[in-house]
Amino acid sequence: MATNKNSADVIIGGKVYTLTGYVSEEYLQKIANYINGKMAEFEKSESFNRLTTDYKNILMQINIADDYFSLQKDYNSLKDEVSTREKDLYDLKHELIATQMKLESTEKNLSALTKQNDENEKKIIRLETEMKTRMEDTKKN
Repeated sequence: MATNKNSADVIIGGKVYTLTGYVSEEYLQKIANYINGKMAEFEKSESFNRLTTDYKNILMQINIADDYFSLQKDYNSLKDEVSTREKDLYDLKHELIATQMKLESTEKNLSALTKQNDENEKKIIRLETEMKTRMEDTKKN
């Protein structure tokens, strides 16, 4: 938000107004354009044009409030959805970390078992060689 107060001359309903605020002039023009759009939307209706100025104004105010509350509801719904997705993402990250830790542990166990298997195979070969040697020695005697 800007720290300097800005003002802009805007046209609303064919009249020039000076809007002032701590927002950009472009934003003030955007507000005026929104109101003009709402007015143009209502003026398409013959029944609206037959209303008194007070009724027209209150109808516009109600409609703008309805837009606001509808958008606020959508915003809250999206915020809840984002919150749910963030929680799901958090849970998935923790699950991923736990799975990675299990994988590392399994890889270490596999490595240790592979090493032990290699040693056992060497031991088997050594024992078979010793057995053959003893059998040959026994045949010679």
